[in-house]
Amino acid sequence: MTIEIERGSVARPALSRCISVAPDEFARDHWGRQPLLSPASSLPGDFDDLFSERAVDELITERGVRTPFIRMAQEGSVLAPSAFTAPGGFGAEVGDQASSEKVLAEFAAGATIVLQGLHRLWPPLIDFTRRLIDDIGHPAQVNAYVTPASSRGFDPHYDVHDVFVLQIAGEKHWRIHSPVHPDPLRDQPWGDHRDAVAREAQNPPVIDAVLRPGDALYLPRGWLHSAEALGGTSVHLTVGVSAYTRADVVRALVSTLGDVPALRSSLPLGVDLSDPEALRPLVDETVAELVRALTAIPDAQDVEANEVAPAGFRPADPAATVSRRLAARFADATRPEPLAPLATVDAIAALAADSAVRWRGSLAARIEIAGERVRIVTPTKTVALPAEAELAVRRLHEGALGADSASGGAVTLADFPGLDLADAIVVARRLLREGILVPVG
Repeated sequence: MTIEIERGSVARPALSRCISVAPDEFARDHWGRQPLLSPASSLPGDFDDLFSERAVDELITERGVRTPFIRMAQEGSVLAPSAFTAPGGFGAEVGDQASSEKVLAEFAAGATIVLQGLHRLWPPLIDFTRRLIDDIGHPAQVNAYVTPASSRGFDPHYDVHDVFVLQIAGEKHWRIHSPVHPDPLRDQPWGDHRDAVAREAQNPPVIDAVLRPGDALYLPRGWLHSAEALGGTSVHLTVGVSAYTRADVVRALVSTLGDVPALRSSLPLGVDLSDPEALRPLVDETVAELVRALTAIPDAQDVEANEVAPAGFRPADPAATVSRRLAARFADATRPEPLAPLATVDAIAALAADSAVRWRGSLAARIEIAGERVRIVTPTKTVALPAEAELAVRRLHEGALGADSASGGAVTLADFPGLDLADAIVVARRLLREGILVPVG
C-alpha cells in the first residue's frame, strides 16, 4: 500500500503573496505565457518581513559575505571582484569577503549591488523560498538588486528562467518587451540574439511601469526587460524560477535508451554523414525504433537509492520513468526545511507525553506498507518502522499536507494513533534523529 503525496495547498500562500490574481487564474493565463504586474494595493501585504535596506547593510558589514554571493555592476558591466572585496583578516584567511569600504565607494559612484543566493543566506527568505517552491513545484532562488539613484542596471535582456520581482524599497522604472526567442532554454542566452533584442527594445514596451514598495511583477522566461532606479536607492528581490520543460521530459525519456540494444548498434560502415538522402532510411528506421522503445522502457529495478520513485511505479511505464528521474533532479535542486541539530538533540532527550512534533517542511517522501514494516523513503534514505507505526506516520504526514492546519501539523506523543506512550517515544526519537520530524515548541 502506498500513500500518495500532494504538493502544496489550494491556497498556495507563498505564491499568493506575489500575484494579484487567484492561483488558478495565474496558472492558466500567466505562468510561462504572459507577464503580470501586481500593484501593492492588490496584494495581501508588503514584503518588509522578507528583506529591507537594513538587511543589505547587515549582510555587507556583519555577515562576511563572499563572492559569488555578492557581485557589483556598473552601466550593465559586471565589476571585477577585486573592486569590492578584500581579505578577511586574521582568523578569516579568505581573499574575497565583501569590503564595506570598497562597496561604499563603488555604490556611491553608481554601481549596483547584487546579493545572490539569499534563499541560502537570509532566514526570512530561506523559509519563504521553500514555501514558494512547494507552491509552484519548480526550483527557485532569490537575488537582491540594490541600485543607486538613476542607475539603469543591466541593458535590455532576457532571462532563461521565470522571475518574480518584489519591490522592497525605492522606485524602479521597468520596461518590458515581447520575446524575440520565446521560452529559451538554459543554453540559449540572450547574447545569442543580441541584435534582435536591441531591435525589439526600440519598440513600444508591453509594460512601462514604475514599481514602488510592495509592488510585484512576474516575467516568464524570454521576456525582455530593463530597469532604472528613480529618485533614490532602489532595492528589489528577484525570485528566479528554473521551470522544468517538455525538453526535460524528452531528456528523461531519451536517457533510458542506452538499455535498448537496437539503439546501441553502430551505424553502417562507410556511412556518409554529409548526405541527408543517404541517411534518410536510417533516420526513419531509428525513429521507428525510438517510438517502440519509448513504449516499452526497460524494467527500472535498478533505481538508485537516492531517487524518489512515484507511487505505483511500474516497469515499462514512460510516465513513471519521467516522474522518477525528474523527482530525483528536483530533490537535488531544492532543500527541505533546515534542521536545528542542538535543539533536536535536546528535544530527543526530553521526549514525554506532551512533547509535540511535526513532519519536516518540504520533505519529499513516499510512504510504503510492506509486510510487517512501514517504510518512509526520502531522497537520501529509507527509514523502516514496525507496521504498528503506520497510523502515526500517516497522521503526521497528513498534517504536513495541510489536513491539520489548525495546529500547523503538530502532534503530541500522547496523540500518536495506534501506539502507547513508550512506543510513541521510540518512533518519535527515531524520526527526529533521521530528520523526518522536527520538534515543536
